[in-house]
Amino acid sequence: MTFRWRYLDDAGEQTTGPDESFSDQAEAESWFTDVWPELLDDGVHAVTLLDGDAEVYGPMSLHEQG
Repeated sequence: MTFRWRYLDDAGEQTTGPDESFSDQAEAESWFTDVWPELLDDGVHAVTLLDGDAEVYGPMSLHEQG
């Protein structure tokens, strides 16, 4: 399958983000590790990892948990 991220705004609604797809979960997670601060700056507040149309996990907040 193809892995990709679904981006959510501060209300939990789907929003736009980079249209990237990955051949495996590790590649998707590695990319996310590098870009999450930029996503947060662009108004993304949470993400969900998808494998095709199936949710792998999420939503996962981009805000630090204290």
